[in-house]
Amino acid sequence: MAADLGIKAGDRVMLVWTRPSSPVSLKELAETLGTLVGAEGRVSVENVERLSTSSHVTSTFDWVLSCLLADSYSVHSLETLAEMARILRPGGKLVVEEPVTESDGQRQSVVRTADRLTSALKLSGLISVAQVSKATPSPEVVSSLQGAMGYQDSSLTRVRVSSSKPSYETGSSAQLKLSFGKTKPKAALDPNAAKMWTLSAFDANDDDADLLDSDALLDSDDLKKPDPSSLRAQSGCGPPGTKQKKKACKNCSCGLAEELDGKGSGDKTTQAKSSCGNCYLGDAFRCASCPYAGMPAFKPGEKIMLDSKTLNDA
Repeated sequence: MAADLGIKAGDRVMLVWTRPSSPVSLKELAETLGTLVGAEGRVSVENVERLSTSSHVTSTFDWVLSCLLADSYSVHSLETLAEMARILRPGGKLVVEEPVTESDGQRQSVVRTADRLTSALKLSGLISVAQVSKATPSPEVVSSLQGAMGYQDSSLTRVRVSSSKPSYETGSSAQLKLSFGKTKPKAALDPNAAKMWTLSAFDANDDDADLLDSDALLDSDDLKKPDPSSLRAQSGCGPPGTKQKKKACKNCSCGLAEELDGKGSGDKTTQAKSSCGNCYLGDAFRCASCPYAGMPAFKPGEKIMLDSKTLNDA
């Protein structure tokens, strides 16, 4: 039984027992463990009821084996499990055997289910909790347990659960490394290029700051006034430059149809005549009395109709 646990030479083992336990069986198990650990190891034997009052040094044992004898049983309290976790060294293993019930109907009962035993081990700070074996206890053990604890349910199962202590001591601290990958070296920036893209509020009054004049963005062609003939409406709705008789297209929306028919509504629309020739460029180039003020720029020669009210206001 002990040889299957993985105990090797040089390990320190704590063997925990409880009543009723046969002294002969307990001695045989302790001798078997002593043979496995050899002269370099150590085997200590302690009663489960006196374990919490013992003076064992923290992080001493590689193994803690509790109630592995077939004729012994114990329901490990949270205090007992915490003490076993304390005397285990980081990475050490705890193996316990305990009678559990199949149903969780009696919540106030001392006997718990296998899931509640697993939770108790995890709450004690242990990890890698796993059930190793499961067996039905003998009628003598069930009768003794019922008499000692007043437990009346006969559906009991004996389980062996293995767990481990984390690889660090409780309360220890370590510095976290937040670099999750290799950092690539940043490319060196040209200081002149970085200075070029830096602008502050004081640069407007700085004579050494090379600021770009917005007027320099306009070339000579942009400053030329357009030919007034190019502002005239095309003779019809055909392609620009074609000579054809004025003819309104179907569903005309530019006002040519009303102009040719001589009809139109009371609010007659008229094409305004530009006095400066800059109307099509937008508000930045229009004069103060421009009738197109507030309207978006349009293409040269495009026919823009204004109503009489707008012309009178202008």
